[in-house]
Amino acid sequence: LVAYKREVVRMVRFMSTNNRTDPTQITNSEIRDFIIFLGKRGLAPASIGRAQAALRTYFAFLEQEAIATMNPTLKISNPRSSRKIPDYMTHHEILKILESPSHDSQYYWRDRAILEFLYATGARVSELVGVTLANLDLENHVCLVFGKGSKERILPLGTECCLALERYLGDVRPLLQNVNTADILFLNHRGGGLSTRAIHQLVKAAGASAGLRKTINPHMFRHTFATHLLEGGADLMAVKELLGHSDISTTQIYTHVDRKHLQEVHRKHHPRA
Repeated sequence: LVAYKREVVRMVRFMSTNNRTDPTQITNSEIRDFIIFLGKRGLAPASIGRAQAALRTYFAFLEQEAIATMNPTLKISNPRSSRKIPDYMTHHEILKILESPSHDSQYYWRDRAILEFLYATGARVSELVGVTLANLDLENHVCLVFGKGSKERILPLGTECCLALERYLGDVRPLLQNVNTADILFLNHRGGGLSTRAIHQLVKAAGASAGLRKTINPHMFRHTFATHLLEGGADLMAVKELLGHSDISTTQIYTHVDRKHLQEVHRKHHPRA
């Protein structure tokens, strides 16, 4: 919602500088001019595509409410975007970052549990901050998350993640909660739920504390999760389901990050390798 609002506001400002303040009078040509403007500002194709998606939704709403009679965005195709190889962490790097929280911090088990959860599940940061106590089933080592489009999926947690969560729930969370605390799993020092921004800062600090040269963000855990599963021989369709992708082509971006492993499998199993 925040991202879509930002794109619509940017379009409104652009149109206003061109004396176009009535959204029902905006034409297909003017939308194209706006897209060209975004390109000249250096936005990546994926960012321009998101802007177009926001505008399509905005003008569709105007049509639905009988404010506008046409959607000027419909005949504009999305820019082609090259599939960038996702950054991920090696097995050595992920172990270092999981061990990076300070044992002297009162938040050690919370921070450790967050890092373990990100690596164990490949969850998006927006999914992590929305996890509630009711979503968690430590006895069966699974957790329910709500992904894009409010789609539910159940994710396995793994032993190490469950151990960290048990310590957090037993030793740390009771000290953070207060009378206003909701059912949210991961709490801040005021007893409220951690924000996505706070998770980004926590992960970035963990990467720096681990001495990693690359800047670490929560989505890199997701890339690492997928990469390590495929390296271990996981089926691509299973990884697709775990990541919550609606299209297998989105998951296929991870298949080229482990060429050495594939070559080794070929040498080992192909009769004429």
